[in-house]
Amino acid sequence: MGGSVLFPTSVVGSMPRPDYVKDLISDDFTGSPGDYHRWMEGAIRSVVALQECAGLDVVTDGEWWRKSYIGVIAELAHGFELSRNPADGRPWTIVVDKLSPKNPGFIAREAEFLSSITKRQIKATLPAPALLGERMWDAKLSAKAYPTRESFVEACVPILRRELELLQKQGASVVQIDDPHLCLFVDPEVRRQYENPDRAADFAVEMTNQVVSGVKDVHLAVHLCRRAGARGRGELQHSGGYDAIIPQLNRLQVQHLTMEFTAPGAGDMAVFGKLREDFEIGLGCVSCQPGCIDSADAIFDRVELALKHLAPERITLNPDCGFAPGSAAVVSIDEVYTKLKNQVAAARRLREKYA
Repeated sequence: MGGSVLFPTSVVGSMPRPDYVKDLISDDFTGSPGDYHRWMEGAIRSVVALQECAGLDVVTDGEWWRKSYIGVIAELAHGFELSRNPADGRPWTIVVDKLSPKNPGFIAREAEFLSSITKRQIKATLPAPALLGERMWDAKLSAKAYPTRESFVEACVPILRRELELLQKQGASVVQIDDPHLCLFVDPEVRRQYENPDRAADFAVEMTNQVVSGVKDVHLAVHLCRRAGARGRGELQHSGGYDAIIPQLNRLQVQHLTMEFTAPGAGDMAVFGKLREDFEIGLGCVSCQPGCIDSADAIFDRVELALKHLAPERITLNPDCGFAPGSAAVVSIDEVYTKLKNQVAAARRLREKYA
């Protein structure tokens, strides 16, 4: 990622949504389809300009076209309905019928527009199939269509695979599979909830590998999220080092792993020595916590720690997670701009030192 540039910089995916963008994607939007597309295209031009102005090497559209980074699957396939999660009352997209293709190319069209407005490398994101199973299958409401969570996950694979193939044809530089579910298995408390946590983690990897296997000419990544986005909305953040899932990570058929390392519970960077040597590491070196702005010096020092275990050519710089952890979270886009500028400043210092 980033071509021949050392320490390329990017965001993980999402960017904070101003209120008018939240209005555009809300169910209450009353404008015409033409208005929607014109205004959203203008909004995305602005968030790309922000990233370019900050100096990033790889940019995204902030995931602003999507109501949800997970719920985007409902744009790609029939079989879902929107309800309210009984646990917390939030909007909940849940599978209730057999999946069938609905709008193939929705994400590819996001990437097409993004590539038309920037000369930087672009990143597109897809949810991992096991993550969809964790969030969108319910034992009562989904059982008629898919008796088991695993059967629903397996049905998601061809839908996501088709989208990845379209992204490859579209010329996306990087396609990232977001998988907070796999990273749950770093937490001893979570592992105790499974009869066989390693088997469950193996299944998550197998499903992601079925999505990406054999796809060429695109840089494939997996984002291992420890609920960093939860810092913006008060959810549980999971502790535990990555050692617990090293065997699974080493079987992922991707070139790049995005890993969080600003959180105290992330574990020791010596774990990099246990990963395949061909992995490029997207080093989470910028906090997503609202109100916490890492200086360029602090970011530089974090990367220096990683360089004790990784060659410079293997490291890319990014925040721990996406910056838009849900529609209810309030995150300052100007604060994020400052964070990204500091990330880029740290990368420049690193290039000067290690060129």
